[in-house]
Amino acid sequence: MGARLPNPNLAKIHRTYSVHEAARLCGVTRNTIRRWIKRGLTACDEHRPVIVRGADLRMFLQDKRTQNKRPCGPGRIYCVGCRSPKKPAGSIADYLPSTAAGGKLAGICPDCGSMMYRRVSLAKLVSVRGEMDIMVTQPHSRIGESKQPFVKRDFEQENQP
Repeated sequence: MGARLPNPNLAKIHRTYSVHEAARLCGVTRNTIRRWIKRGLTACDEHRPVIVRGADLRMFLQDKRTQNKRPCGPGRIYCVGCRSPKKPAGSIADYLPSTAAGGKLAGICPDCGSMMYRRVSLAKLVSVRGEMDIMVTQPHSRIGESKQPFVKRDFEQENQP
């Protein structure tokens, strides 16, 4: 089926859902809904068919989403491989501007060696910095149109009689 993080706004608060309807709404299996009921999603009563209030389903999904968030403090960048915020190796990060107002910080994870990225606005760069040394790099220029040949074959075709 598939929704890894179901959208809580899909559940209507003034409606009740059976296990089958809630599963279809969230894009998960019926067993997943039953597992959620065992883990804290409140059902209307103990009898069959099991019915879940829309407000309870929405609150459960919102709590589930906020539970997985890991905010990064100053001087830290989130590592996807390690699944935790970490200080970059050597406390060094690069600031790569993407717009005039913001860009991203890039650093190397000291534990797994993978690249870590954090979106940041230019105005908040000082508060996000912490103890990191930040090097500002210029964005790469894009390839544009040019009348000069780039490939040897293009050069040879232009010079043939």
